[in-house]
Amino acid sequence: MYVVAQHEIQDQETAFERGARLQAGDGAPEGTRVLQFLPATDGTKVTCLWESGSVQEVQQYVDEVLGDSSINHCYEVAAEPAFAERPIGLATSPLALR
Repeated sequence: MYVVAQHEIQDQETAFERGARLQAGDGAPEGTRVLQFLPATDGTKVTCLWESGSVQEVQQYVDEVLGDSSINHCYEVAAEPAFAERPIGLATSPLALR
């Protein structure tokens, strides 16, 4: 299933430092991986798309990693009406950013 995690960033420096673990999948539950990372230009919000076996796995993982640096809201994507296209100019993986 696909899961969206919406992050309300409380401490930008800490959240983005800890968020590197999420991007790398460090400690992620088996079968859980981030597919998209979409930060706001001002750094106050981030939306991520995940592939996982459950919403709860993503919620627990992002809450544990980000701690009090972010308030996180996760929900399952309604796959049937959803659509996606990779926007031009965005990297294909976090490794491409390095």
